[in-house]
Amino acid sequence: MKRLQNSLRLVALFLLLPGVGLQGCATANLNAAPTVRSYPADDERNPAARESHDGRLRIMTFNIAHGRGESFHQLLQRSATTMANLDSIATLLRHSGAHVVALQEADAPSFWSGNFNHIDHIADNAAYSQSVHGLHVDGMGLAYGTALMARLDLKDPQAITFDPELSPVPKGFVVSTISWPGNADVDVDVVSVHLDYASETTRKQQAAELIATLQARQHPVILMGDFNSDWQENSTVRHISQALGLSAYRPEETGLETFPTFGERLDWILVSTGIAFRSYTVLPDPLSDHRGVIAELELERNMTTRLARTD
Repeated sequence: MKRLQNSLRLVALFLLLPGVGLQGCATANLNAAPTVRSYPADDERNPAARESHDGRLRIMTFNIAHGRGESFHQLLQRSATTMANLDSIATLLRHSGAHVVALQEADAPSFWSGNFNHIDHIADNAAYSQSVHGLHVDGMGLAYGTALMARLDLKDPQAITFDPELSPVPKGFVVSTISWPGNADVDVDVVSVHLDYASETTRKQQAAELIATLQARQHPVILMGDFNSDWQENSTVRHISQALGLSAYRPEETGLETFPTFGERLDWILVSTGIAFRSYTVLPDPLSDHRGVIAELELERNMTTRLARTD
């Protein structure tokens, strides 16, 4: 058994070497309707639930790095350390008051990160009532991708894995619809996305799939995630913003970097016209190689009627 475990570890390390991909590792259905998982409600531990009638929506995005914290790799740490890292993330989320959280590098049971479901663990400990998990890699003992956790109902979920021919490491996004707190006539799509880390060309191709899917759903959008892209001219995050008519919070401002290793702003929140940023904070907590971003949003007064569903 120990020899088998060591062999699996060597395989995983091989897969992570530059230029070596996961094409041999099965990807999930490229366009799936994932299950909405529910957890016991606990209003005493749920500040957002108690404050959901102020008309504001609090959201957060965080690449949680497979639960490794700031360690080199999750495969090289004990399961107890991974669980402790996730407990710290759950504490942060529970205290954040966020109604919706977008997560990337979020694991289902995987041999390299403790063989337990990270989303279920965080949601239960952070007092979230629902989750949707899109597995963009699912095979050879690995299962991970993007996820949404919410203290609101998640409806009409989709999980999209980008064309696996585009990138050696499969990426994708998960999207679901929520009703705006205190304004049930306004439906909004919330999205957690993770784009390729290595190639701007690949990111643009992935962006085309993202844009087409969100345009077809015909809802206002709150798009969150790890874009692996900054706001330079012709960058992917700017391209997506322009194609979907989305806005970013002070996109060229310094001091909002989310990837401290290189001092780059790679994690973004983009919102449709009619949705305004009331606040925006890059969190200092060193719980991953990325930093979490939390924002408070509100509907602009003259846009509420326009955004309301008509069915």
